[in-house]
Amino acid sequence: MKAVIVGAGMAAARLADGLVGHDVTVLGDEAHPPYNRILLSAVLEGTHSPDALALAMWDADLRLDTRVVDIRRAEREVELADRSRVAYDVLVLATGSVPTLPPIRGIVRVDGRLDDRVHAFRTLADCLRLDGAVRSARRAVVVGGGLLGVQVARALGVRGLAVEVVEGGDHLLRSQVDAKAGAILARDLARLGASVYTGARATRLTDDGLVLGNGFTLDTDLVVLTAGGRPSTALARRAGLEVRRGVVVDHLLRTSDPAIHAIGDCAQHGGQVTGFVPPAWEQATLLSRHLNGEQVRYDGARTVARLRATGLEVAVLGEPERAAGDVVEVTNPIAGSHRKLVVRDGVIVAGTLVGDLSRIGLITQYYDRCSVLAPNEPGSLLMGGRASTGSTTGWRPTALPDEAEICACAGVSAGRIRACASLDEARDTTRATTGCGGCATAVRDLVMEGAPA
Repeated sequence: MKAVIVGAGMAAARLADGLVGHDVTVLGDEAHPPYNRILLSAVLEGTHSPDALALAMWDADLRLDTRVVDIRRAEREVELADRSRVAYDVLVLATGSVPTLPPIRGIVRVDGRLDDRVHAFRTLADCLRLDGAVRSARRAVVVGGGLLGVQVARALGVRGLAVEVVEGGDHLLRSQVDAKAGAILARDLARLGASVYTGARATRLTDDGLVLGNGFTLDTDLVVLTAGGRPSTALARRAGLEVRRGVVVDHLLRTSDPAIHAIGDCAQHGGQVTGFVPPAWEQATLLSRHLNGEQVRYDGARTVARLRATGLEVAVLGEPERAAGDVVEVTNPIAGSHRKLVVRDGVIVAGTLVGDLSRIGLITQYYDRCSVLAPNEPGSLLMGGRASTGSTTGWRPTALPDEAEICACAGVSAGRIRACASLDEARDTTRATTGCGGCATAVRDLVMEGAPA
């Protein structure tokens, strides 16, 4: 089988890695080999080097700086910008998402380029350009108070800049959490030296700074755009594939052309476009199994989003502001913590954890495995402190099968962790715990299984 993957991001790398024994070509328009986008803010912060982001990809013909301009469905070929063509038996679109520029006058110059003070933050090239600009800057404004915006704001603060965050909604992370959680996060950012303006919109960039809708001007050396992105669907549209918000796929991740699949941020399944890495990796793994001849079915993703920023602790499971169910909630604004679970028929269907992630590993396992909890367990899970493995659900590290994924950032299974003699070995050989950190408790427990008594 000749498989061609358009896009060289995290989903593409995972898929190519699973297609061992096939003829695989990966076409990426970036200059860099596949890398871990989750850790871009860690590179900006200075805690990771760009080299640490590299993703392994075996046995594939990787072509960088290569742009696909058309799909010739009748001939089963893709056409490149240089007018050469690449034939395929199976084509996979892993084109990700593209940034959308906010309606701020003055951020684009008359020649069509961004003002030198303005930076996007979606690729490694964006990150390295911003890293260079930080060295001579004192003040920065981050436009967008979502997960990425908060991560970038914190990274810039760690680098010594005075940071201000402008968010058009009434609180931070408005797409993921409620106003109480957003207020606690804003207070945490203020404690760390960043100012937050909610319910505010940037309207224009002038020589004096970034002007808000109320007429106030923020003096700044840098403006970082983190608000807005949409699935990259132009190639699929030109090819006549069914596209709504994203490229529409079925339970085998097939598009309206059965020889073409789509995965990751560009794909839409059951009306859902995920926008997070773990679902993209789940889709890539399932598609590789399907293309390898296994009987599989994709029924949608259960997402876990983790804020990766020094001094801030946030995790969001599913869609806690939209999920139906009973809400169990513990809030302590004085201590800076807000914890909420949405439970339906004894199963955690969504959750928000801000300020205390001591039980995130256990809660995530219950969520991923759809474990049925006893009536008192949701409340006990939210009380903080290290959880006992004597849960009434019976969960414990040894209950996890070897194939269970423990670290979504690095794609590490329980079996690979069990094979390590120490936490340091697990970290060094698998990169587990070096991403968002949400797997740290589970990794430690699995390593301890094999430790001598």
